[in-house]
Amino acid sequence: MANKNINKRNTVKTPAINPAPSAQEASYEQIKYEHKLYFNIVKKRYIWFALSLLVLIPGIISLFIQGLNLGIDFKGGSMYDIKFNQAVTQEQVTKALDSVGIPGQVQLSNGNTEVIIRTSALDEDKRNSLIAALKEDVGTFDTAANFKEDTVGPSIGAELRSRAIKALILATVLILLYVSIRFRFAYAASAVIALLHDVFVTLGIFSIFQWQVDATFIAAVLTVFGYSINDTVVIYDRIRENEKRLKRKDSFDDMVDKSVWQTMGRSVKTVCTVLIALFAIYLLGGESTRVFALAMMIGVFSGAYSSIFVASQVVVEVKKRFGGDNRKKSPVEA
Repeated sequence: MANKNINKRNTVKTPAINPAPSAQEASYEQIKYEHKLYFNIVKKRYIWFALSLLVLIPGIISLFIQGLNLGIDFKGGSMYDIKFNQAVTQEQVTKALDSVGIPGQVQLSNGNTEVIIRTSALDEDKRNSLIAALKEDVGTFDTAANFKEDTVGPSIGAELRSRAIKALILATVLILLYVSIRFRFAYAASAVIALLHDVFVTLGIFSIFQWQVDATFIAAVLTVFGYSINDTVVIYDRIRENEKRLKRKDSFDDMVDKSVWQTMGRSVKTVCTVLIALFAIYLLGGESTRVFALAMMIGVFSGAYSSIFVASQVVVEVKKRFGGDNRKKSPVEA
């Protein structure tokens, strides 16, 4: 009898436990409940488009009226590489430039004994005045051995501008092809719109405040291209995964909103980490990296914004207008 009771206890079935749904399988209601700060991003897409225009339009107007404040890399000028006999400070060199009325960029290296000065093209008198001011206000150096001068002509600056424009166009075309192959052309066109948004936001802000643009600015813009498209592709991946699970009665708008919120944490954490690093470079990196860091900060912030509030929302708009989407509308839009 005891053995029979033991066997009965051993054959009792435990209740089945349903595994937690994966991130993709979670319902829209679950996603809304998990995010305490939730609001419907897709429903408010025209607000995001309007905010973008509020930034873009003044910048574009400024580009047409006053253009960009181009540095010597683009419009030509002179670069002086000077090795002092002792360590100097950036303030000393800047003060010497101001004393003779020569604006320029100053970069220190080699234990603050070597200085690179970039200025507009100087005639012989201005050049001699600069040398005298540096020796009087900054420190001593051997003019024959430790003073090197390079001149960038206007034709070289024009060629650099041309190559910069070609690089941006080539990057845009390649990104368009890549996203078209990986997703669909509608997704690629939306991604390119977001990328152009980031470029014109950065250009516009630099034009409005007349911050000087040099060769590192082009490097920053191309880097922003890579950052922004990567962030956009992450959201597109989630949209594609969720779209496969859509039923005819489901709302495409709700699915995109769900996908954006599922990737929101990753996007916010990434942009905050990158901005902290760039802000440190801007503060402590010196004059040579300041333009790059500033352009990157603007571009990265704009890229994070455009991935969430522009690229994915343009996909919804394209789907509504050209995609023949007959699915049920979201309750908020019905």
